[in-house]
Amino acid sequence: MTDVRHDILKGLARNPAAPNGVLLRLLSPEASSAWFWLCLRPDPPAELVDAMINHSDFRVRGSIAESWNADPADRARLVDDPEPKVRMALASGPEPFRTDVAPLPDAAYERLLSDPDKDVRYWAVRSRSIPPRILAGYADHADPAVRAAVCGVWDGLAPATRETLLADPDTEVRRAAALRACVDDGALTDELLDTLDKWPREDVLMKGRLTRATAERLVASEDSEERHAVASNPSLPPDLVARLASDPEHHVRLAVSVRPDLTEDERAAVDYRVDPKDRTGPVRWVWNLGADDIDVLRRCATSSHVLLRRSAAANRHLPADLVEPLAHDEDFAVRLLTCEYQPAAPPDALLAMVLEWAGYTRADMLARPQFPRKGLVRYAEDENPSVRMLAVYDPDASPELIERLSHDASTGVRYTAAGDPRLPLARIEELLTQQDTAQPAAGNPALPVEVMHRLLDESVPGVQ
Repeated sequence: MTDVRHDILKGLARNPAAPNGVLLRLLSPEASSAWFWLCLRPDPPAELVDAMINHSDFRVRGSIAESWNADPADRARLVDDPEPKVRMALASGPEPFRTDVAPLPDAAYERLLSDPDKDVRYWAVRSRSIPPRILAGYADHADPAVRAAVCGVWDGLAPATRETLLADPDTEVRRAAALRACVDDGALTDELLDTLDKWPREDVLMKGRLTRATAERLVASEDSEERHAVASNPSLPPDLVARLASDPEHHVRLAVSVRPDLTEDERAAVDYRVDPKDRTGPVRWVWNLGADDIDVLRRCATSSHVLLRRSAAANRHLPADLVEPLAHDEDFAVRLLTCEYQPAAPPDALLAMVLEWAGYTRADMLARPQFPRKGLVRYAEDENPSVRMLAVYDPDASPELIERLSHDASTGVRYTAAGDPRLPLARIEELLTQQDTAQPAAGNPALPVEVMHRLLDESVPGVQ
């Protein structure tokens, strides 16, 4: 039991059938390896949340402070926690993969932004969930780090506030403001290009308004990275865009080919190529299209340019009628991004992607409510273990098949089968003793409560 103790504790923490009595026992110091996993429970019970918020160990309080499953109002109860690390965890907020998090109550952000600890303030202004309207109200904050972060909501600031930030006494605040304002100011762009290096400079090259003289100089630069960056700049004059469309470097021509101001014919005239397996990032302007840009998004989703289709596939505002065609696009990455980013991806497309790909978002696709589970037993004999494991997800799979798969040569198949409630208790108990399957077996909802308590007695003896 000792070798698998921590795996068992983690499994119990996530077991959907675990009652409060089991969950509260996992808050003991001896069960610290389970604390993070308790926070992953969907809709954690109020009694557990209360116990974590009032726990004597700041690590427990910090864990619930950054839990994306806990109610924001409950997390906000930690806003005056005596331990700065807890307040920092609350301020930075949870950052689940590709998932939006509900913001804290307004009063909590106001408290965090005035926290005496500068690190708490630092993380509060950089939280993914802080509403821009809250941040916009702190342009006159005494902490320059807060004022600099306020520049991130530049479009929501009044003109007078922008001018104040551009003239701020702090160098970093002025630079943060200038990086936003240069979009409309060629002189400011020139100033930044003369003083910045590396990433900030590249960002200015891509978005700062260009004077004619600066644009000509950059297009003629011997540095292909400069030409590549400026090829995306919206203010680049058409004749210079045409010059870069014939640039000797492919990555420069590719950047030109995805400009928003080109027609489909103009894109097709650019000599570019994109390999079906190239993992390129989304085109920035397509990624940023909002609910008011549906017509533009439609053009991207139906473009002959694969990078525009890939980027449209990842946009959360993609119209429902375009999900189906992109989910069956000829390009693998378009299909993958549609399945990853679109909640309504078609069932057959999800299944096809799961059969073709074994990346880290595969589990999310398998968890979608529309994923077609019936009939997956047909894959039980497949030579590929990542395909064979799909049989466990079939609601009609027999207990005998699930038990057979729990003995599979593949660790992944055994791991998946170990959490299935159709397994007999005797087999679940066997799997609890094996390093590869102890965690899912302990998370099996068929595990009787008395067995859960027995496991706790053996793993954290003396804890009631």
